[in-house]
Amino acid sequence: MSRVQLALNVSNIDEAIAFYSKMFNTEPAKVREGYANFAISDPPLKLVLIENAAAERLNHLGIEVSSTEEVVDATQRFDSIGFATDIEEQTTCCYAVQDKVWVRDPDDARWEVYTVLSDSEVFGSAPIDGGEVCCATTPSESVTLTPKTGCC
Repeated sequence: MSRVQLALNVSNIDEAIAFYSKMFNTEPAKVREGYANFAISDPPLKLVLIENAAAERLNHLGIEVSSTEEVVDATQRFDSIGFATDIEEQTTCCYAVQDKVWVRDPDDARWEVYTVLSDSEVFGSAPIDGGEVCCATTPSESVTLTPKTGCC
């Protein structure tokens, strides 16, 4: 199963949760301080809300996939067509441990292909790429991502 992800910066997390719960007729799958995500089945969408009034509206876009192997496949495809990739393995982001690969479109919109390995009680790991934190990477040279075996 894969679905598109839309991550939005919002000025008030409670108001945004109320609005999107009504809009998509579903409750959030996860709510933490300043954060919520919805696993919407119709249309298939992972909607992520991050409370950050000072930031631009769009945080990032993504495609959630079922396994690390699918992340590896996406990475190999991106490499083969010449996209700059930034790979993160077992990174903590958006209250989840994830494997992911990032690319940027021609207008600098960030896209991630990711899989969730486990839940996390913290929003993100240590700062990366000059002080930015999770869900805010800059592509670098591609590195190899190896599928994991067994359980996390």
